[in-house]
Amino acid sequence: MNFTKMNGLGNDFIVVAGEQQLPGNAAELAAQLCNRFFGVGADGLVYILPSEIADFRMRIINSDGSEAEQCGNAIRCVAKYVYDNGLTNKEEITIETLGAGAQKVQLTVSDAKVQSVRVDMGEPILNGLQVPTTVDAERVIEHPIEVDGREFRFTAVSMGNPHAVIYVDDAVNFDLNTWGPKLETHPMFPRKINVEFVTVNSRTQTDMRVWERGAGPTLACGTGACATVVASVLNGATDREATVSLKGGDLFIEWNEADNHVYMTGPAAEVFRGTL
Repeated sequence: MNFTKMNGLGNDFIVVAGEQQLPGNAAELAAQLCNRFFGVGADGLVYILPSEIADFRMRIINSDGSEAEQCGNAIRCVAKYVYDNGLTNKEEITIETLGAGAQKVQLTVSDAKVQSVRVDMGEPILNGLQVPTTVDAERVIEHPIEVDGREFRFTAVSMGNPHAVIYVDDAVNFDLNTWGPKLETHPMFPRKINVEFVTVNSRTQTDMRVWERGAGPTLACGTGACATVVASVLNGATDREATVSLKGGDLFIEWNEADNHVYMTGPAAEVFRGTL
């Protein structure tokens, strides 16, 4: 099996192309290969597959063997891979995802290589039961949730995968490892949840740290950055265009008022190639 190690702002993936369908042992492979001590090391295993509705299809298996419906950093890596490796010569392509259908992707190319990727992440889902949460409300904004005697307040957003955005005084130094797993598996989230801890610094910039469902703390989360801006607009905290600063770098997010779509712009990089 040939693979390419890639990352989007440090959120790293083992990317595999050439298969016609997802292997039956993909979950076991992901758990083995993503192990940072006994494998290649990554947050997830990503397959680039044929699609009947888009130029390409991606499937994302988290490091614990579970499947992610969508991943903003992975889709940028896939876009860079297919262009840089000659699988397409188009600078506007579509990539099919499990949770958000076919998404439009614009590539910024220089010296025959993709330098940045702008992804139409689609419309956010705000209905509480559809995110999903157990809260039956059209919008779940600053909803209380208690964990081990501590109360948080979360805003729920789905970007094809579920997110709970929580505002804290200091996201950069927040104790992810204590609170992330407890919130991820809280009964209020029937399919578990990605948790973003956010500090708003201005109308156009936030700090965010993420505990990803199925992967734990990662350096970046593209869908989480999108959810952060959507939640911040709903809470009146930021404008519709804002930079989200993650541990691995910055993403520029736009929640377009005209079409209600969220657009994410950021880099992707190849690290190395290998054969298993």
